[in-house]
Order: sequence, then structure tokens, then C-alpha cells
Amino acid sequence: MIAILFLHVGLISGILCGLIWMFFQWGLPAITKHGQAITVPNLKGIPIEELKEILATRHLRYKLTEDIIYLPSYPPSVVLEQYPKPGAHVKEGRSIYITLNAAQPPEVVMPNLVDGSVRNAHITLKSRGLAYNTITYVTDIAKNAVLEQWYNGKPIDPGTRIPQGSKIDLIVGAGLNKHLVVVPDLIGMPAEEAELLLLDAGMCVGKTAYEYIDLLQSGTIFQQQPKVGSQVNLGDPIHIWVVEANPHTIDVEPKIDEPIIGDKPIPDVVEIYSDSSMLSIESDLQ
Repeated sequence: MIAILFLHVGLISGILCGLIWMFFQWGLPAITKHGQAITVPNLKGIPIEELKEILATRHLRYKLTEDIIYLPSYPPSVVLEQYPKPGAHVKEGRSIYITLNAAQPPEVVMPNLVDGSVRNAHITLKSRGLAYNTITYVTDIAKNAVLEQWYNGKPIDPGTRIPQGSKIDLIVGAGLNKHLVVVPDLIGMPAEEAELLLLDAGMCVGKTAYEYIDLLQSGTIFQQQPKVGSQVNLGDPIHIWVVEANPHTIDVEPKIDEPIIGDKPIPDVVEIYSDSSMLSIESDLQ
């Protein structure tokens, strides 16, 4: 009887061990989809109305974040950011966190740019989601300092709330001496660094063309016009050619128009550039 009892206990223990082994070997992976990964698609630019259907075919879901982003180059209510990123591997049923493009730009507070340098004005505006539109140089002892800030053709006071993405016109001192400056060497520099250098020297970035060139670092300048060492009027735009990232390996962001120097007539203004010269540059860029 004792032998039979031990035999039955051993048999039951063996069956239980077998069932537990089978559960962890086949049952649990089937429940948790172990070893089965779904590749997250690239949703950028997809309207929210199409998200549910696109993700449902991959057995995924989405949740909207409360982040506010506004890019005028995209339509309202399309995907701007997502997490996990495209190409990530996730389990079935995973939620993808989505940030949509706002229908209207959020408002930001206009900073005080007067008496600061034009370089600092550019940095400050960029940090607020703003940009400079035109820079007009006038004869004044305060060289390279912002004298006035304008928005929509009128002076704008610091603290005024304006839509993010707005462009501000700057009136900048040109000094009292002759207004000729020498074009610096921008070749090989990152485009953002070159823009700061030009602003310090009394110039700005004009037209920007993009081209993919193998073996050259993306975002760097490989050509400029006028050439290095040329003398130009204070405030003239310098046109640059920038190495574009390889379009076959990554999604390239839409290029936002670069601000250029304007030619709004103001008394005692230094001449910015002629229409004929701009036509020549535009034909070269095309």
C-alpha cells in the first residue's frame, strides 16, 4: 500500500510538473505574445481621422498627449510627434502617444529687444518661437544695437502677447562710419553658427538652398555668395548652400523659409540690396 501511495504521488507530481512546463513553454508565450513584435509605423503628417484605422490593422492603439506644438508648414490636427518612434518594436495592443499640430498657434509674450545686440535679439526671438523678419540699418552711434522693434507695421511693446511663429521687424544702428563690411568665410560651418556670425558682422542669411552631398556633414555650408572677402553694404544678405541629410535614410523636416533683410524705406536708412541683384541670385539658386 505504501509503495502504491508513493507511486500515485510521484505520478501526480510528474503530471503537475509536466503541465507547469507546458504552460510556461507554450501557454504563457501565447497569452503574452512572447517573441512576437510589431514594428511601429511612421505616423508623422497623418490626420487624426486616419490614425485609428492605420493602427488597428497593426493591433495598436493611440493616446493623445497634452503637448501643444504648432508648425505652419503642416495642416491642423496631423501627427507631429510620436512615442515610441517609428521603427520601434512593441507588443500587440501597445498605445502610441501622439502629439498633434495645433489648429491655432499658441500665444507668447513679446520680449524686450531694444538696446540689445541684433545677435541676442535673434537668440531671444528663437527661444520664444518667434523670428526676425526684416532688419533695417539706420545711421546711429549705437552700432549693431536694436533701436526699435516692430510687428505688423507698428511698434510693439514688450509684454504684448502675439501668436507663436510671428516675425518681428528690427531697426538696428549702423554706426557713424562708412557702411561697408567684408564677407566672412562660411564654408564648412553649421548654418546656425554662420547666421550668428553674419549678424555680428552686420549681415544676415539670405536665400538658403539644400543639396545632398555624400561624405559631407549634413547641415554644413558648402557654398556661399557673395564670395569670401567681398565688400558688401551693411545689412546685405549672404546666400548659402547647405548639405542636406540623406533623404533615403531619414525623414527630412520641411524647410521653413529663412528670414531675409527687407528694403522698407526709412529716413537715413543704409541701402540693403537692389531688386536686380536679388533676381540674379534667385535664378542661380533655381
